[in-house]
Amino acid sequence: MNAEAPSSYLVRELSDAAGAARWDRFVNACPNATFLHRAGWKTVIEESFRHQSHYIYVERGGEIAGVLPLVHMKSRIFGNALVSIPFGVYGGPAGEDEMALRLLDAHAIELGERLDVDHIEYRTARATRPDWVTKADLYFTFRRPIVADAERNLASIPRKQRAVVRQSLKNGLEAAIDDDADAIHAVYAESVRNLGTPVFARSYFRNLKRVFGNDCELLSIRKDGRVVSGVLSFYFRDEVLPYYGGGVPEARKLGAADFMYWDVMRRAGERGCRIFDFGRSKQGTGAYSFKKNWGFAPEPLQYQFRLRRGQDVPDVNPLNPKYRLMIAMWKRLPLPVANTLGPFIVRSLG
Repeated sequence: MNAEAPSSYLVRELSDAAGAARWDRFVNACPNATFLHRAGWKTVIEESFRHQSHYIYVERGGEIAGVLPLVHMKSRIFGNALVSIPFGVYGGPAGEDEMALRLLDAHAIELGERLDVDHIEYRTARATRPDWVTKADLYFTFRRPIVADAERNLASIPRKQRAVVRQSLKNGLEAAIDDDADAIHAVYAESVRNLGTPVFARSYFRNLKRVFGNDCELLSIRKDGRVVSGVLSFYFRDEVLPYYGGGVPEARKLGAADFMYWDVMRRAGERGCRIFDFGRSKQGTGAYSFKKNWGFAPEPLQYQFRLRRGQDVPDVNPLNPKYRLMIAMWKRLPLPVANTLGPFIVRSLG
């Protein structure tokens, strides 16, 4: 890659709070940046998972022209990679200056050589690097407009799912903004154990709330005073991203998930959001079907990989048949055991 640039371009690495503030001002204004590009993720990932991060940016004439958050994920089991970004739906370089983007790619490749990684992964929505390997058949994202009027949002939900939402409103459920990250984590942990997936440590949810403040919202759903469902959502510009959600087994018959996501949509519309981002799901899963039932059209995410040593594209996901037995065993673990072991495994999965 030819990355020679005029002297007005400089590649730097984020290192202090003043730089983080400049980074976030750029991200907030950059059309192709996302909440996952915010500088706070560097703190969250380093403190929650102890991964080394390299948040790279390019200056043009003293102003930021492009950013690239990179995290070094090194595991004996799952490999050695630079990922932008792990634990995230989106990533990759953000910017509109072609030279800045070329310089970010070149720096990522150079860093990957120094760290001797197996591959570099950009979690991009569109494939823009023809010489990288693209994986576009696994994850799909679900986004659609919302408005300030709750009744119009409800009317935009397909008839069958709208009836389910209306029924959930009659089941005595109560929604409230909650400051207790542990309460949301508890129901999320039970959900992912039941799916056979290792759970994050409670400290991860706490760090997200501490670092992102009001842009990280915790919503709990209660029945007779007991939390039966909950979701952690991010707010970015005019978008809401319900990111980590779950519930106890009782929640399903109560329609708590339908009630919960409807309440997120209602509150977000009133708050001024105009895009509801339902996150990513794998094709063929229950979450994928659930989101389609709400009237969201799946859009493929085109994750891109620069491979080294002739390796194959990594396939670390629950649909891989090699993990089938482990998933089945994990579902049977007592919840306290799963919650103890999960954080040690999931930190390497990303």
